[in-house]
Amino acid sequence: MPLLSTENQLALILPQAKRAAVRAFLQPLIGAMAAYGIDTPERQAAFLAQIGHESGQFNYVRELGGNAYLAKYDTGTLATRLGNTPAADGDGQRYCGRGLIQITGRRNYELCGLALELDLLGQPQLLEQPAYAALSAAWFWQNAGLNELADKGAFDAITRRINGGQNGREDRRAIWAKASQVLKG
Repeated sequence: MPLLSTENQLALILPQAKRAAVRAFLQPLIGAMAAYGIDTPERQAAFLAQIGHESGQFNYVRELGGNAYLAKYDTGTLATRLGNTPAADGDGQRYCGRGLIQITGRRNYELCGLALELDLLGQPQLLEQPAYAALSAAWFWQNAGLNELADKGAFDAITRRINGGQNGREDRRAIWAKASQVLKG
């Protein structure tokens, strides 16, 4: 099976993506996947399915929801788990999900920023740019050991590591099937 290399392949895999978004994300994705070992058709199909779902097929690189919704990340157990400060100081809104895989929480922004050599604590919006949205997703993928799960075809386990559950399971699996088909050549 060939690896992702053309706009046409990406548009077939993510048919709801706008053509401009496909164009904007193709090269950053190719580079990010190469940099983080997402270098087999099986790995790429699983990766593209997950980021396709998480980003609404490139329609969202920032978590949906207003300040009230994002406040769940600001205080309490979830905020603490994400490395946000315990005070109601806006960390939940500042470090909401961003990028193609929705990096969330101060600790994840800090770790991702160190890996990508970016000041994501000071400029979290950088993850909304195609290059950094793709790199952050590939960094998370490798850091979470998802290449190994993709090699085993353990797609639901990948979803659990990304999502904590099986939200969007059918959509993720449909994109995975399409990506696998397209990458067969």
